Amino acid sequence: MDHGDEGAGRAAQSRRKDARRNKEALLDAAAAVFVTSGVDAPVRDIAARAGVGLGTIYRHFPTRADLIIAVYRHQVDACAEAGPALLETSATPYDALGRWIDRFVDFLVTKHGLAAVLQSDSAGFDALHAYFLDRLVPVCARLLEAAAAAGEIRADVDAYALMRGVGNLCVGADSDPRYDARRLVELLVAGLRRPH
Repeated sequence: MDHGDEGAGRAAQSRRKDARRNKEALLDAAAAVFVTSGVDAPVRDIAARAGVGLGTIYRHFPTRADLIIAVYRHQVDACAEAGPALLETSATPYDALGRWIDRFVDFLVTKHGLAAVLQSDSAGFDALHAYFLDRLVPVCARLLEAAAAAGEIRADVDAYALMRGVGNLCVGADSDPRYDARRLVELLVAGLRRPH
C-alpha cells in the first residue's frame, strides 16, 4: 500500500467521523426542538438550531418518522452510555444510580409526543420499545448491582420493575403543575437505601 492510499484512507475515515458528529449534532438539535415545540415542529427550526440546510436533514432523514425514530434511539443510546460513565465519576455507586435515574426521568419527561407519534406504526413502536428495554435495563441492573455490592441499597431490587415504577411516576408530569414527578422519583430512590 503506498502513502497515497494511506492518506486517502485517513481522509475517508475523517469524513466519516465528521459525518457522524454532524448527524449527532442534528439529532441533539431535533431533540431540543421537540422538547420545546413538540414533534410537529417545522423542520426548518431544527435545521436552524443545528446550523445546517434543510437538504442535509432530508438527506439523512427522508421522512419526519425517520427523524423521530432516530432522535428516540439517539436519546436511548445517550442514556445507556451515561450509566458506566456515572459509575466512574460519582462518589459512590448509589450516587451514580441516583444521577442516572435523574437522567432517565429527563428522557421520559422530554420524549413526550414521540410515543404518541410512534403509536400509529405499532410494528415500529414495538421495535423501539424493545430497543429501549434492551439498552437500558442492563445499565440500570449494573448500577443496582454496584450499589448493592457496596452495601448502599437492598439487594432485591429488579431493574425492570424499578424503571417501570419510575415511568409510571412520570406519567402526566407535564399536564398538572402541582404534580412533581421528579420529587416522587427521588423518594422512590431514597427508599432503596438499606435500613441501618
